[in-house]
Amino acid sequence: MALAMEQAQLAAQQGEVPVGAVVVQQGKVIGCGYNQPISTHDPSAHAEIMALRDAAHRLQNYRLPGCQLYVTLEPCTMCVGAMVHSRIERLVYAASEPKAGVVDSNLQLLQHPHFNHLVQVQGGVLAEQASQMLSDFFKQRRLQHKATRAEATSGPASDPIL
Repeated sequence: MALAMEQAQLAAQQGEVPVGAVVVQQGKVIGCGYNQPISTHDPSAHAEIMALRDAAHRLQNYRLPGCQLYVTLEPCTMCVGAMVHSRIERLVYAASEPKAGVVDSNLQLLQHPHFNHLVQVQGGVLAEQASQMLSDFFKQRRLQHKATRAEATSGPASDPIL
């Protein structure tokens, strides 16, 4: 999970929501990713998707059996679908996502028996650190937006008439 946190820091440094992910097979990291939807203009460029793509490319296989995915935030619907399709064996996530998380917070999608693959789940690993990173990021973003709005409403300084 510490490596996923490092990936999240890379996202934050690029102005992206700080979420990071790594794929591990037999104790070895085979895929890394961090949120990049803004910079890549790609709504599917979530950390999980980027890590799964990296791992699949390295293995030259779209299936990732026997692999674990570590991610700093509870996955969304799209990412859960990608995990099922890639046959991830186990998901370990840090912070819960009460709005869009669908593993434990909402829907509990990975518990639905209609999927043709079941993913083991463990949540809460380094949750406090991941939550703090997200809180700090959004606090900073709100301050930046507030400063931008204040600057826009004050308007340009007028030149004194000579």
